[in-house]
Amino acid sequence: MARGGINKALVQQARQVLIARGEYPSIDAVRIELGNTGSKTTIHRYLKELEEQKPVALQGQAALSDALTRLVSQLAAQLQEEGDARIEQAEAAFAAQREQLEAQLQLAQQALAAAHQQQQIQAAALAAESERLVTAQNTLQAEQLRSASLNQSLGELQVRVADKEEQVRSLEDKHRHAREALEHYRSASREQREQEQRRHEAQTQQLQVELRQLQQGMIVKQDELTRLHRDNERMLGEHRQANSECKVKDQLLEQRDAQIQGLRTILAQAQGASDEMRRQLQVQTRSLEDNRAISTEQGRQLQYLQDELRKRDEALSACLAQKQPD
Repeated sequence: MARGGINKALVQQARQVLIARGEYPSIDAVRIELGNTGSKTTIHRYLKELEEQKPVALQGQAALSDALTRLVSQLAAQLQEEGDARIEQAEAAFAAQREQLEAQLQLAQQALAAAHQQQQIQAAALAAESERLVTAQNTLQAEQLRSASLNQSLGELQVRVADKEEQVRSLEDKHRHAREALEHYRSASREQREQEQRRHEAQTQQLQVELRQLQQGMIVKQDELTRLHRDNERMLGEHRQANSECKVKDQLLEQRDAQIQGLRTILAQAQGASDEMRRQLQVQTRSLEDNRAISTEQGRQLQYLQDELRKRDEALSACLAQKQPD
């Protein structure tokens, strides 16, 4: 069970327990004995003070042995301290590098998600534009069919107008022939006026009636011809309006084609950016795996150094034990 804090007395007690068990009182061993409590720096400071306060156990031992013992102890402590410092430094660097790589990975994932969302929005916009384009094409086809129908109707009206004009010319010819016949009849009737006056008057009245009928027919035909001309002008106006509408729709189709082409270009750019983000993410993932491999190798090296240090501590303890007098 971990304690609330450590002091010099607790460190000294743990050190004595380790020595009594025949173990070297290293910083890690003392910390484990204390229940994994206290920082290694504090434990190292207390151990150093205890080493400095330790009385000389053997008065008769040579000064060279004391100096060698202190040197070995200092070297062991320094080696332990430097090893712990390097371990802490390596762990801190690995943690910082791991946090940085995780942050970069998160940013890359967010950018990739944003690119996917933008791509979906652009795809929806492109689908909507395609639907509007299909609608415009259907409308254009309907207008083209209507224009063709109007052109056909206009042709038929022109044929009818030509027929009416031919009929008018025929009536005019008949009227002219009638007048010529009337003049001829009048010339002939002058010689026979007295004898055929009644018959001439009757024929004249009949011809006048026919003439009036012909004139009325001409008036009707002229009215019909005027109406046909008006219909023709109206059809021509509608035809021009239909052509104008077709031109406007063609311009709209060209603009929409340009917009669709622009959307396709934007979509291709978004896909390229997405591929680049995937490639960067793969590179970062491989870098993270390489760093993990390096960290694993550093952990192995650290474990090797700890084993070597433990072996040297055991060898030093055995050497010290052999140098003590019986």
